[in-house]
Amino acid sequence: MKANLTRVMPAPSPRHKLVGLTITACGYDQFIGQVIEAARHRESGYACFANAHMIVEAARNPTFRQAVNRSTWTLADGVPLTWALRWLYGIRQERITGLDVLPTLFEEADRHQLAVYIYGSTGEVLAMCNRYCLHHHPTLRIVGMYSPPFRPLSPSEEAQVTTQISMSGAQLVFVALGCPRQEAWMAALSDRIPAVLLGIGGALPVTVGSQKRAPRWMQRSALEWLYRFMQEPRRLFARYAVTNTLFLYYLVQQWYRQQRPLPADPAELTDSYR
Repeated sequence: MKANLTRVMPAPSPRHKLVGLTITACGYDQFIGQVIEAARHRESGYACFANAHMIVEAARNPTFRQAVNRSTWTLADGVPLTWALRWLYGIRQERITGLDVLPTLFEEADRHQLAVYIYGSTGEVLAMCNRYCLHHHPTLRIVGMYSPPFRPLSPSEEAQVTTQISMSGAQLVFVALGCPRQEAWMAALSDRIPAVLLGIGGALPVTVGSQKRAPRWMQRSALEWLYRFMQEPRRLFARYAVTNTLFLYYLVQQWYRQQRPLPADPAELTDSYR
């Protein structure tokens, strides 16, 4: 099934470059409203929720960078990104996280009677999600759930999945494959699915109660990473040490380039992240 091309997506919000990614500048309610409007008309689009790890991944991986920058929305999920946008551009950007968006869109989908499909995660988490929705949103229209194998899909499997999701009538598709797999999946298939795809990463198990989220004070203080680190210190130590260092390094690089006057000869202009 082809995407609905009779209407266009809402006028895009401005985007600002943060190292290699272009971050959408909009408020939380504005974003939710745009997603609901697009979903109501089954328009193709996808949303990525960026954090420091994604910024670093994009700086080092051109294919991933292109997948995220082709999105309809790339939101500032991490507090360090909101701080960076304020430092570089003077923008007071609201934090928009997959962890907050998922329960909000469950409520909005229930209220507007939008069809929901969940793609990714594990069979166990999907079963918990089904019980969660039956309890909290008994009239929510869930038209499908699928936990794909942990390997790249063959072309025939990929075609079967896109047909299944499209034929289900889904208007919102929550993609829980983790970064960078979900961003690559959405970039490759969004044009073939007439729905809004949202790369929610690890938000699903938190929402349905399989995992706990950091306390509110830690979220507001940009310490959510520390809460996750305390839960899995061995696995996350190297990742956070390297990622956070590189994130700061790339930010300072960008700040320095922005302070330098532009050369008179356009041929001298370079952009190592383009």
